[in-house]
Amino acid sequence: MDLKHLAAYAPLLYFDRREPFYPVRVGVSVLRDGGPSPSFRRIFSFAAGTIDYVIEFAIYWDYDIQHLYELEHVWVYVDKHGEVADAEASFHGKFLKALLPDRSNIAGRTVSLYSQPGKHAFSPLPILFELLPNVRTATDQGAGAGGLTLPAWYKAPRLHDEDTNALVRVYQQALHRFTPTFDFVPYELARRKELFVPWETLFEEIPARIEAELDTIRRALHGTNLEG
Repeated sequence: MDLKHLAAYAPLLYFDRREPFYPVRVGVSVLRDGGPSPSFRRIFSFAAGTIDYVIEFAIYWDYDIQHLYELEHVWVYVDKHGEVADAEASFHGKFLKALLPDRSNIAGRTVSLYSQPGKHAFSPLPILFELLPNVRTATDQGAGAGGLTLPAWYKAPRLHDEDTNALVRVYQQALHRFTPTFDFVPYELARRKELFVPWETLFEEIPARIEAELDTIRRALHGTNLEG
């Protein structure tokens, strides 16, 4: 897998000026014959002779504003000439078209996408976020509300119970809650080559990252009145 070549297709992301969290890893997969995504609940089917392959970027954050553990996705469809034929991006467990009909949000191989403040769902149009009823409350009163979320495949080395969820909520409320500005600034993912790894590598890393963040939270709250 030529990660340098594949990273050249990574999206240009735009984050709210007050965004507290940025990607820490990008797991890359290449799907050449359709079939199931390795990291998202969907199945691909390509038009014969049109699409050469799809690059799946599984973008990992340690935190969503409402919980510990965050994985979002961008899919770039590459044609036989190495050009971007289409693109899609995740949006709260579903996915949207990432390319506008007039393709005005793509330059060369780079699709531009906006990230929902704190929540990281993707859209080619930032106005879409302001149509979500909880777009402001999720990052403020709702900070940490989800506690620790775990993917179905994750086998926790330690029991994560409601006490753990409560620690995450207190930590997020105390340190990371914010009010979005909806003033977005660019984040050039493709230039951060050190973030890109094969999806299989990220899959193996995620449990250790979760455990490390839980240790960080416990140390940060230990002996303070934030423990509640």
